[in-house]
Amino acid sequence: MDTSSQIIVFTDGAAKGNPGPGGWGAIVVTPDRRVTELGGGSPHTTNNRMELGGAIAALQHIASLPGRVAIYTDSTYLIQGITQWVWGWRKRGWKTAQGTDVMNRELWEQLSSLIGARARGDVNWHWVRGHVGTPGNERADQISVAFAMQDAADLYVGSLDGYSLPILQLPDDTSLPKRTAGSAATKTKVAAYSYLSVINGVPMRHVTWDDCERRVKGQSGARFKKATSAADEAAILSGWGIDPNRM
Repeated sequence: MDTSSQIIVFTDGAAKGNPGPGGWGAIVVTPDRRVTELGGGSPHTTNNRMELGGAIAALQHIASLPGRVAIYTDSTYLIQGITQWVWGWRKRGWKTAQGTDVMNRELWEQLSSLIGARARGDVNWHWVRGHVGTPGNERADQISVAFAMQDAADLYVGSLDGYSLPILQLPDDTSLPKRTAGSAATKTKVAAYSYLSVINGVPMRHVTWDDCERRVKGQSGARFKKATSAADEAAILSGWGIDPNRM
């Protein structure tokens, strides 16, 4: 994929408790090879609102920049909502097919307005599977989780050449997963194999999220992540520059 002539966006959202403390993260790469990390949060919110919040913030950031935009997210709720369901919602006066009020209507309207302000067809949505090592998705997730914990992450703004992640390493297949009967239109939650944290270069494995949170909360520069398998755990540690054999 030629990324030199379009704006690349990665976005993610998280909520601890759902509803509970939440955060969103976004990374914007513009054709002039500039990277901008964005993040924010709310003390009481939902995962879906944070997913929408990240996409809205990214589009607001590039509102004055013309050109094609490729948005990568692991939220099927976000992609299906803005590319499929929104048309029916509008026709029904912002009601679902079951006749109930559309949740998060004000955010859907805001997102639709931002897209409508750009040239037709300029915004393209791409689904990425979460927690499989895609650098942009992993970093957006890290930012959103940090803000959900009310421990604002250090956000990078600067040249792509000085950015520590291979952000333009994009997945080949970004089509939505096929839905099966009874599947929910939100990102799939995968059970944790372990929780990992690193403080001052010292890694630690945790059995529960509460243990991991207690270690990293309030620690500047701390890194933390859920691993879904032994292979995922090794990949996360390697991505942090840590030998998995140290664990």
